[in-house]
Amino acid sequence: MLTASMSVLFVEAVIGSIVLFVWQQTKESPGLPYNSLGIFILLVVAPFVVAAGAALGALLSVGAVMPLLVVARWLGRRLSGREVWWWVPALAAAGTALPSLAAAVLAEAGLVAGLCGWLAVTAALATTALVARRLLMPERPRLSGGAMFGWVALYGTLAVLTAGTLAGIGLYAGIGYEPPRLSAERAAGTWSDGKGGTLMLTADGKATANRVETFDFDDSFEPVVHKCTGTGTWEYDPGGGPWSQKVNASIDDCSMDTWEVFGTPEHPKLFVYVGDPDSWDLYILQRRG
Repeated sequence: MLTASMSVLFVEAVIGSIVLFVWQQTKESPGLPYNSLGIFILLVVAPFVVAAGAALGALLSVGAVMPLLVVARWLGRRLSGREVWWWVPALAAAGTALPSLAAAVLAEAGLVAGLCGWLAVTAALATTALVARRLLMPERPRLSGGAMFGWVALYGTLAVLTAGTLAGIGLYAGIGYEPPRLSAERAAGTWSDGKGGTLMLTADGKATANRVETFDFDDSFEPVVHKCTGTGTWEYDPGGGPWSQKVNASIDDCSMDTWEVFGTPEHPKLFVYVGDPDSWDLYILQRRG
């Protein structure tokens, strides 16, 4: 049972990662950079993550899946005279309701998000238990741990390939997020950081900054903030697509970075990286009005 449960949990974790990746691609994002150092660190820590995942899978199998099957079997025989499969999802739903509600409250998630989280946890737990139950039914030929792992690996691989294919088709079809397409006319206007800093871009190419933050590095490579106030010029660069468009502003006596674009068509945003782009800290201006 431990082998079957942990194998199914691993497959579910991979499919869940694919679903999470696709969901993140649909969210508004500035398209933060990934560098070779970050990928190298990910490869180094990957074995430790797998080991931690295996330990967590064993704990979930012993602490949740096995008790769920035992109680479902007992209730089925006690109340209906025989073991029935639907006790497993019913008990999984009941047992995960309160923890899911508590997690949603702590995360300040909405009703829909909390309900989706509860259904996802219930489905993951119930599926794991039902697969283990199916492999261990008395009328089935007895399977070794290796044979169970092989069956789960075979069908799990098919499930992962299916999920990955559907994710690729969905992203290719355009369900992923893209920054809004600006133009020189749409970029003109007043942009505010919400803290008193504004950047006004006029249609004739003039720019006026009032306490707009710019960033530099000190001797310890920590970002230093400067307030930029002055006048200058600006231009819009459409680039090769939504992700490469830029707004270049040149203000007298200010070292101002090139602004990149994200947000939505109704509420576009300009941003620059604060310090090292790998820190993923952003300074954002939003269109006023």
